[in-house]
Amino acid sequence: MYFDIPKTQAYLDETISLFSSALPSLTQPADVFVIPDFITLTSVASQITSSKSTLLLGAQDVHSQDFGAFTGEVSPKVLSQVGVKFVEIGHAERRRYFGETDEDVANKAAGISKNGMVPLICIGEVSRPKNIDQLSIDDVEMVVEECWRQIRPALEVMDKDAEVVLAYEPVWAIGKSEPASPEYVVKITKALRRRYNKEYVDSDKGRTDASMRILYGGSAGPGLFEKISEGVDGLFLGRFAHQPKAFIDTIKEVAGSK
Repeated sequence: MYFDIPKTQAYLDETISLFSSALPSLTQPADVFVIPDFITLTSVASQITSSKSTLLLGAQDVHSQDFGAFTGEVSPKVLSQVGVKFVEIGHAERRRYFGETDEDVANKAAGISKNGMVPLICIGEVSRPKNIDQLSIDDVEMVVEECWRQIRPALEVMDKDAEVVLAYEPVWAIGKSEPASPEYVVKITKALRRRYNKEYVDSDKGRTDASMRILYGGSAGPGLFEKISEGVDGLFLGRFAHQPKAFIDTIKEVAGSK
């Protein structure tokens, strides 16, 4: 909730222009998306469509049901009609301020995927491991187990062919001057991938490794993706991306640039 309507329009105009210029130089395909507030979703969709940009559209939350007596909520069916591709759910702020639970996230994920969109599930451990500089296997497993409790309910209610994106950020590092180290992020995200493959790919659940992507949602800056790319597929930017040039520079790092 950092932008108003004029700022959103100006931001998209500049971002779309810079992205269009950068696109021919990218060496790998990448899904690039923006997630505005609900009021500006339709205007942002129009800006993207009219400019013929390949930017994708996201939403910051959703209700689990398509229709019903849920005053003030937003239907996943309506989001799909607007052209939304990704729907962010389970953000630490939603959990902390609005009491959102893992069950709520799972129900929303089901509604999102049923309407042909991709749930972007925010996950992260609350407590900072004591042995953070010398993580043992048990330390890593404790973190993964905490994150898995946030992930598994959603996977259980989604179709096996439905895509899911996990946005990982340790809750203990949010807003802190000392974020999680690249080494820490890689250890945890690689372990999350192994857990996913063990339970949903190398099993009778019938999922594929490609059906789940992991983004890192922590403090991001130039050069970060290169340090953590062994564990993640991309980045999920917050205020760092409020400057269009910084956003585009990050896209070039993730997708590669000629």
